[in-house]
Amino acid sequence: MMEQPHSCCKGAEVLLNLQPTSSVSIQYHPFFGPHDDLVLLELDEKLLSDVLYQRVTLRGQPDEDAVLCTKSKTYSVKFVGTSNSVFLIPPADCSTSHESGGENDKQQVATASVIKVAPGNMELVEVAPRLDKLKSILSENLYSSDEASTAMGDLYKWDDLINKVQASDDELKAGLQALSAVEIDGYWRIVDEKYMDVILRMLLHNSVLNDWLLDSLVEDKVVSVLELDGFPRKLVYHCLNVYGSRVEGEAMGGGVWRLDARRVCVHFARGILREGKRKMESFMEEWLRMIPEEMQPSFDMLEGEVLTEKLGVETWVRALSVSSLPTTPAERFSILFKERAKWEWKDLEPYIRDLNVPGLSSEALLLKYTRRSQPSVDAEPVFSAR
Repeated sequence: MMEQPHSCCKGAEVLLNLQPTSSVSIQYHPFFGPHDDLVLLELDEKLLSDVLYQRVTLRGQPDEDAVLCTKSKTYSVKFVGTSNSVFLIPPADCSTSHESGGENDKQQVATASVIKVAPGNMELVEVAPRLDKLKSILSENLYSSDEASTAMGDLYKWDDLINKVQASDDELKAGLQALSAVEIDGYWRIVDEKYMDVILRMLLHNSVLNDWLLDSLVEDKVVSVLELDGFPRKLVYHCLNVYGSRVEGEAMGGGVWRLDARRVCVHFARGILREGKRKMESFMEEWLRMIPEEMQPSFDMLEGEVLTEKLGVETWVRALSVSSLPTTPAERFSILFKERAKWEWKDLEPYIRDLNVPGLSSEALLLKYTRRSQPSVDAEPVFSAR
């Protein structure tokens, strides 16, 4: 009987083409060993193209756990061990085949060479960007009015930030915007609040002198006037961006801006309370006096910015800005419960609504970090530390 030719697949291909109930011989590769530079990574289908086309980066300092970042998201990288043996088999040119059977019954047998036994794989879990470090390093060297042209201390360009901060590019940009950071001479800076106060006050002063409407500020006029007053053009634009927004569809004079009443009112409230808590009547009197006549301030604008407390018959106001709190839930709740042992939901909600933990809702965070009590069915729930 004529011997039928026997096809021989080698290397990893033999496993890819292995049929059910079939088997394949394996042997140690000549270079078999631990090969710590070879690591298995388990991927979700949606991440596959980003990894294959090298649209991901690993970020972190030597003393930090590494994270993997796509353009828009951040993932922790964790090792997960396995009790099963996982063989790593290199491509076909690294495998061998051998003959079996007698002289009259020889056939090729595919043999896959194992170069490493993997004890487990790396797993990716989506996490919130670690932006507290961004606030910390940029706050070390604020841009002030004294800094006309020379900067002192450590400064950071975009490339420096992506090397230091564990966040995706999109998350990092959002973090810079949340901090009201601005790029000056190639470096990202936070402008000192006192300097921003001077620029804003001068803008409002000129609006009165020049009959400018705060909901339709002509960009070229504002910039040229404040430049004459000695403020850098870049900082004037920054002031407009921090306390206002460009009016859509307007193009006269380079653009039209509208000041945002809440942002302006919050700015002046922060300034008043920077020195410490105030009686409600005293605070409201000074606050209303500082607000431009065109704006209608409301105490509700200060949600997430101030706390009130009763001391006897007096109501006092003190500053507690959500922007000053850590972004990690454990640290956030720890600070909040040091401020108050018990919180009503209406007071607590503004301080936790911005917490971003993939896979965890606000309700889940409350269950994890707080105890809820309700004296009666009609009473408002109260939250304390777990």
